[in-house]
Amino acid sequence: MKINDKRQITSNLSRWVLIIIGSFFTGLGILGIFLPLLPTTPFLLLAAACYIRSSERFYNWLINNKWLGNYIKNYLEGKGVSLKVKVLSISLLWITIGYSAVFIVNTFPIRVILILIAIGVTIHILSIRTLKQRKGDDNI
Repeated sequence: MKINDKRQITSNLSRWVLIIIGSFFTGLGILGIFLPLLPTTPFLLLAAACYIRSSERFYNWLINNKWLGNYIKNYLEGKGVSLKVKVLSISLLWITIGYSAVFIVNTFPIRVILILIAIGVTIHILSIRTLKQRKGDDNI
C-alpha cells in the first residue's frame, strides 16, 4: 500500500469500513448490470472511491476486472458506453418495465409512471456517447 498517498485512510477501522462500503457498492453495481433501473456506473465509481482510500489491492481488482473495470475506465476517460451495452440495457429495461406494467401493476396511473420512467431512462441511455469498439473486442 502506498504510504504517501494522501487519499488513503490510515486508521484500521476506517479502512475496513470503507472496504465494506466499497464491497456493498460493488454488489449494487453488479446488480445494476442485470436490473435496468439500478445504475451500474455510479455504484462502481463509489466503490472505486472507497477502495482507493482504503485498499490498493481491492481498487486494482475493481479497475482491472474483466467485466467491471471497463465501466469505470470508460466513464472516467469520457469514452462512453458500447452499443452492445446500450442495446442490452434498453432491451432489459423495456422487458422488465413492460412485464411489470402489464402483469404486475393493476393501477393505471402507476402503469403510466412506469412507462414514463422507461422513456426517461431510455432517453438518458441514448444520450450517453457510444463507445467505438475495436474489431474483435467483445467485452461488454
